[in-house]
Amino acid sequence: MLNKLWQIWKAKDLRMNIIFILAMLVVFRLAAHIPIPGIDALALQKFFADNQIFGLLNIFSGGGMENFSIVMMGVGPYITASIIFQLLAMIVPKLEEMQKEEAGRQKINMWTRWLTVPMSFLQAFGMITLLRRSSADIIADVSVFNLVGMLITITAGTVLLMWIGELITEKKIGNGISLLIFAGIVASLPSVVQRVIVTYDPSQLLKLVGFAAIAVITVIGVVTISEAQRNIPIQYAKQIRGNRMFGGTSTHLPLRVNMAGVIPIIFAISVVLFPQMIAQFFLHAKTAWLASGAEWVLRAFANQLFYSLAYFILVFAFTYFYTEVIFHPAQIAENLQKQGGFIPGIRPGRHTSEYLAYTTHKIIFVGALFLGIIAILPLIMRYFYGGSASLAIGGTSLLIVVAVVIETVKQIDSQLTMREYEGM
Repeated sequence: MLNKLWQIWKAKDLRMNIIFILAMLVVFRLAAHIPIPGIDALALQKFFADNQIFGLLNIFSGGGMENFSIVMMGVGPYITASIIFQLLAMIVPKLEEMQKEEAGRQKINMWTRWLTVPMSFLQAFGMITLLRRSSADIIADVSVFNLVGMLITITAGTVLLMWIGELITEKKIGNGISLLIFAGIVASLPSVVQRVIVTYDPSQLLKLVGFAAIAVITVIGVVTISEAQRNIPIQYAKQIRGNRMFGGTSTHLPLRVNMAGVIPIIFAISVVLFPQMIAQFFLHAKTAWLASGAEWVLRAFANQLFYSLAYFILVFAFTYFYTEVIFHPAQIAENLQKQGGFIPGIRPGRHTSEYLAYTTHKIIFVGALFLGIIAILPLIMRYFYGGSASLAIGGTSLLIVVAVVIETVKQIDSQLTMREYEGM
């Protein structure tokens, strides 16, 4: 480990990239502690402590929502905009074609940034309205001018985080959005530990031991699934050019069990929280059927069995969905055919593409199933042993932290490996 750290320190550009990322995370944490005036901080913190839905939203904002800071929406609107365009790419042929080209992907990314602005504005308005309806003590009556000022400030904070996330991603040391969520979770750990110590009761010993066991299982499971891969043998045909012979070598194509990383968890939580937020918004509607529908949705998601099942299905589905977005068997088969490579026993071209797609779907089933089970383990424990909402939130946080750390370490290792080849 010390040797690895020394290698990172010796590589000047890598060292500067890491320092830059740490500086951006510091900027994010400072912004998360700049509050918007006119809020009762104590009433707001009590509200988030007693509400599992908004507790999860507070995690993704890095604690900014609990402080009602200028970045209170976090990167949630950007994630929502990304999901919308990735879903559209699955059903709109033109967008699907654009995703296959670099220029098309850049244009879709630009549209995603544009969509983030109105999404942030709408989500901020919905959150302020919900907080005002939930408790009159949190937000006092504000004028239209002050409300518009709040919405513009919160939207600007979201755009700032989106920009910071893209700057971090450009450094090729982890996904910027995932690292921002990671930083928010890690920053909340000291207060969580302090709360556990202050409120410790001998009767909670069994729950704490159970949570520690789930934490260990989660870490082992995420590491195992992230590192697991199936190697597809690749043979290159011999080619004669002039008086020299090329090719004839054997290698393998690694197919990871979980290609999507932590993205399915982030997407699943964003989607599973959306109907609950909308339902709370219409809970006091004057239209009877809207109010009754909102109440039914809240009752359904309050049922731990329904909530766990919905969460599991979303994690499972998004693992497949995101793998389809980032892994293109037809393109890999085409590249292999151009380079004179083939899978032994499989014809090049369409047959290779179908074989890769079939094999990927089989191994992704294992990864999606395991990731879904790991995601709902804290919810299962809470159902059988009881406990607060923080238990489920803590399990989700741990899952994200472990996955982000693994992804970041891998990218740093790849950067070091590339520099070793350059030195040779």
